Amino acid sequence: MAGLVAVAAVVAYAVVWRYFVLSAAGQHLDQAALRGSDYGQGRLWELAEPVLDVVSVSFVVLGLGTAMGIALLRRRWGLAVQVAFVVVGANVSTQILKKVLLERPNLIGDWGVGNTLPSGHTTVAASVAVALLLVVPRAARPMIAVLGATYTAATGVSTLIGQWHRPSDVVAAVLVVTAWTALTLAFTPTSALDRVPPGRSSSYPGSVVVGVLMLVGAAFAAVAAAWCLREVAPASWDMTDLAETTAYVGGAFGVVAATAGAFAVLLLLRQATSRPARP
Repeated sequence: MAGLVAVAAVVAYAVVWRYFVLSAAGQHLDQAALRGSDYGQGRLWELAEPVLDVVSVSFVVLGLGTAMGIALLRRRWGLAVQVAFVVVGANVSTQILKKVLLERPNLIGDWGVGNTLPSGHTTVAASVAVALLLVVPRAARPMIAVLGATYTAATGVSTLIGQWHRPSDVVAAVLVVTAWTALTLAFTPTSALDRVPPGRSSSYPGSVVVGVLMLVGAAFAAVAAAWCLREVAPASWDMTDLAETTAYVGGAFGVVAATAGAFAVLLLLRQATSRPARP
């Protein structure tokens, strides 16, 4: 199942890339959302800027070091390798995809800022959050999944507010991290399995409850995003301010949907792949 999720994330990434980067209709829609972020930007930027200021190389090193430290303190040697694989793999591949392998053709006559998909800031936030999700004890994972999804979504939406990225850039970054994490979970070593004391259950119904609630939230956000984007399609350079703002709101809902859905699936996968073997 983890392997299938990894493949599905790669396919979803390709779909996002093909529509929002390689088609004029998708570029117009993404660009409309970018222009729509002008509304209320000054006040919102006061909240968004501190969120983005956190993301840096030192933040990646600190986050990865913390996650690996937790794994080593719990004597999960294989888990320490797993989190390094996820964080390094996701962030390196994001930079290679964005700056080397993929290009953004100028199909709509915009100002040609170049390819910005996937978002590096969102990849950093999501990969560090996922690393912590992988290493904490079984009972703590639902809380970390919620906090990690919230932080990742806040980072992604903040890049929209600052006009650093388009919505598709953020969604693509979440998919990159999802693919790397699911691939890693598909090869979970024995040393990364949970250890449950005799007489205690290895099942935590709270994980399923939280995962389902996050999936429901993701579904509602996806419906809201689809409604907003449908209202403004087909997008063009001649859209009204209201239409551009609607596209911007729809893009933000899309970011929330992708993030909540990804962390819900990864929470459930982590609990399943780390379940201790019973004699």
